[in-house]
Amino acid sequence: MKNVQGKSLSVEEAQGIATQALVQLSQDPEQVGRFLAFSGIGPDQIRDAASEPGFLAGVLEFYMMDEALLLAFCENAGLRPTMMAAARYALAGGPEYDA
Repeated sequence: MKNVQGKSLSVEEAQGIATQALVQLSQDPEQVGRFLAFSGIGPDQIRDAASEPGFLAGVLEFYMMDEALLLAFCENAGLRPTMMAAARYALAGGPEYDA
């Protein structure tokens, strides 16, 4: 996937987007509850889970499952929704990832 300048989105850029998404998510108790149910982890496990390789990709997948949530985040962050997909692609390892 390409970013605005036509370059591939780096893993670091993707991590930044996902981290920003996680921070926004953490500010909404209802969405945090939905995310925890989706991910299967407890509130006390978020910090440890965040260091796992697939966690940030899972955050982006959670947003991509809910169009209203996705669009609200993208508007707040000044991102095109396609950047979320590009970030997920970068974090998940590309086409060989089959989720």
